[in-house]
Amino acid sequence: MLAESAAATASVTATGAERAAADYLAAQPTAYWLTPERDPIGTVQGRVAGLAAEARAQQATLALVIYGLPERDCGNHSAGGLDAADYPTWIGEIAAALAAASDVPAVIVLEPDSLALAPECGNLDARLPQLRAAISALQRPGTWIYLDGGHSNWHPAAQTAQLLQAVGTDGVRGFATNVSNFNDTDAEVSYAHAVAAALRDLGAGDTHALIDTSRNGAGSDGQWCNPPGRRVGAASGTIGDDVVDTNLWIKVPGESDGPCNGGPAAGQWWPAAAIELTRDARG
Repeated sequence: MLAESAAATASVTATGAERAAADYLAAQPTAYWLTPERDPIGTVQGRVAGLAAEARAQQATLALVIYGLPERDCGNHSAGGLDAADYPTWIGEIAAALAAASDVPAVIVLEPDSLALAPECGNLDARLPQLRAAISALQRPGTWIYLDGGHSNWHPAAQTAQLLQAVGTDGVRGFATNVSNFNDTDAEVSYAHAVAAALRDLGAGDTHALIDTSRNGAGSDGQWCNPPGRRVGAASGTIGDDVVDTNLWIKVPGESDGPCNGGPAAGQWWPAAAIELTRDARG
């Protein structure tokens, strides 16, 4: 349980069904999203150090999502990020905290949507050196870095493999799929295998995948922004094979995707969504 999570905060202040949902979600292993808006330059190193200390005390793996690239989300609901000059400084502070906690194993999901959105945004040429520099700063023994692998209903596997290969797979474990989305786990496993095979065809060698199952318990209805009637998916660490390292709750259940379908701004805690997502899991 992360003391910093929105669910943990809500579990203290909420009552009734809202508190039950928050209590349930706060107890689930879930990645922490590092954003410059919440953890800016000058404070992010301390945040990561604190999270690493929590992971050490729990004998757990530290799971982080790094989400701060310039022109993040192409100006959509999660727009923001740092400017090109400040991004390396922010990454460097994260890397320094990780290096100081070398005994704590870590999983890093690096910049969701950065590659899958690049063809639409027309910014792949800018993304590639930014991601390469981040990988170089963050890699260390005991850290597995996963690049943005989109999801099974987005780009064909061959196109995703080309985007990943354009960054290069040196220093990374592989790619993450279904981040903040709702696709069935079986579809994502098949997609991960197809992307890994396409990468091998491109000469990348063996790559591995991480699948987000935080909100895919009811599958997808085709919407990506706060679709109604969704449920939490399989708990973190419950699947895996020779390509898929495991599943992880990457997107934080209960946090809004944006101002759509009645939700608040992206990243804000939304009690109604938390209740709906956990309705079956709570019994």
